[in-house]
Amino acid sequence: MERLQKIIANSGYTSRRKAETLIEQGKVKLNNITAKLGDKANESDEITIENIPINSKPKNVYYILNKPKGILVTKEDPRSRRTIYNLRSVSSLGQNLNYVGRLDAMSEGLLILTNDGDLIQKLTHPKHAITKTYQLRTDPVISKQHITDLKEGIPIEGRKFFATIDNKNNNTFHISIQEGRNRIIRKVLEKLNYKIFELKRIQVANIKLENLKPGEIREIPEKELKQLIL
Repeated sequence: MERLQKIIANSGYTSRRKAETLIEQGKVKLNNITAKLGDKANESDEITIENIPINSKPKNVYYILNKPKGILVTKEDPRSRRTIYNLRSVSSLGQNLNYVGRLDAMSEGLLILTNDGDLIQKLTHPKHAITKTYQLRTDPVISKQHITDLKEGIPIEGRKFFATIDNKNNNTFHISIQEGRNRIIRKVLEKLNYKIFELKRIQVANIKLENLKPGEIREIPEKELKQLIL
């Protein structure tokens, strides 16, 4: 038997953390009885979320999307703005896919889509310290002093932010981080008085964006996937 939140996450419905919230909110039923955190189930049990049964044994799928600029990373937007789920490349897959981490509307680049709740947990939980690399273009050119400061840590929002800068070419460079605070790169560079013209995620762990065009999607090859899920 397995805990309900893990079964729900493995079904592709949502992440394990969100599944726990749904259970706490009383939206999950186990054999038609409102579930509670700590409940376990097996294959013969019926699990429903808001009275809709979940599929407990889906095939796990893994994709990379090159998120275009101006598109939101969310399943629902109260203002009816375009989201990644409005993209034909995503909607045509016809699967209940969740995104791994977010990119703000004006950022672009690599976004992993999957129904594997355990992988989502691994890639987003701070304890795993997954490295994410972004390509930035700023004005002015980032200074040597600020490159050193970022490596040693810059205080922001109550704790230090660490980053490594490489592949610098005039006002374009790569920045690698191991945290996921909301819009943290923009906040730090704005604090240092830089204007950002491009912010594109190009790598998460061993997964690279490479030549994927904006709006395009591709399945993650098994070789890359094996390295990612170790």
